[in-house]
Amino acid sequence: MDIEQLMPHVEALIFASERPITQLELIDMLSQAIEEPVDGDRVAVCIEAILEKYEASYYPFQLKEIGGGYQFLTKKDFHNTVVQLNGDKFIKKLSTSALETLSIIAYKQPVTKSEIEYIRGVSADYSIQKLLDKELIQIAGRNEDAVGKPLIYTTTKNFMDYLGINSPSQLPQIKEISDIEVIMPTDGSDAIPESRDLQPTLVVTEHGDLQHKRA
Repeated sequence: MDIEQLMPHVEALIFASERPITQLELIDMLSQAIEEPVDGDRVAVCIEAILEKYEASYYPFQLKEIGGGYQFLTKKDFHNTVVQLNGDKFIKKLSTSALETLSIIAYKQPVTKSEIEYIRGVSADYSIQKLLDKELIQIAGRNEDAVGKPLIYTTTKNFMDYLGINSPSQLPQIKEISDIEVIMPTDGSDAIPESRDLQPTLVVTEHGDLQHKRA
């Protein structure tokens, strides 16, 4: 079977799948369907052709590589239209604390509960349980090098599917989503005035930064 004949079979499998389907699964299913071995390179060519095909602006959906596989997803321009089918019934709603916890896990994984709580400054028990219940995070083992061998947490395939990414490395970098300048606290020894006539004060620059100034 040539590429032109194989391509609609690949397309049909991806379209019918309720979850991202991997290239290996496609190869196996296609081989069984047409009762002859299917070469992985030909499947890869078909996938590339389908990706290019649905990039055209007149299609409301596109093929995305997410969660280790491929899935057809509605383009973001049509989100408000599609959401009319079920309202926000299937939109995962997370509290601010859960979102903060999920963000820490996503960017610091693998991470322990104590590390999460150190960063947030509050208990993370409830947020972690909620994220586990929603299958956005998972227990990935224990930190064998830490005292007590605490559990470590990572994000799940569902998390990547929900965000439409293929791996945690595709998360936006912090510098890409924030221009906040982190100001480190002044060391105690630096805050001691050189004399009684020179008292340190804090001033706000025109950019909103805090700076030390000798009076």
